[in-house]
Amino acid sequence: MQYTTCYYSPLGQIFLAADDIGLTGLWFEGQKYFASHMNDRHEEHAEKETPVLKKAKQWLDIYFSGKAPHCPIPLHFIGTDFQKEVWQMLCTIPYGHTTTYGAIAAQLAKNRGLSHMSAQAVGQAVGHNPVSIIVPCHRVVGAHGSLTGYAGGIEKKVRLLTLENVDMTAFFIPEKGSAL
Repeated sequence: MQYTTCYYSPLGQIFLAADDIGLTGLWFEGQKYFASHMNDRHEEHAEKETPVLKKAKQWLDIYFSGKAPHCPIPLHFIGTDFQKEVWQMLCTIPYGHTTTYGAIAAQLAKNRGLSHMSAQAVGQAVGHNPVSIIVPCHRVVGAHGSLTGYAGGIEKKVRLLTLENVDMTAFFIPEKGSAL
């Protein structure tokens, strides 16, 4: 059973989902892959503010006030083992910092004892992150500072990074590309 609620953020309405284990989803209204795991599994859901959803809303209140939240939220990732591994790595990116798809791929390769891991495969997993903001996929940028690949939209990615006081001078929005 999935429980859902809405949160009204400065960037628009956010849809939250949780089960009895933890937070399973956080999406901006209309974003790419919106509630995909709920649609794919045809799981029942009810609108109900559970303790996990209440805690997630408190986390978002702190975050959107411009502060780094320090209250952990129980998460329940629904995805492949590879996706879950990438999403766990996203959770280690500190507030106000960024990393690249390539750096995540290199760390995954090292963790697995491999010589190389595809940054594109990492990008696919990052793009399918079901728990936006709390699992900070917006902190992942392309090589050379390219701001690509945010399912909620590039303009939201820019606003989230700006909210975290990330120095945006090294970043740019590409004029074309598949990850826009």
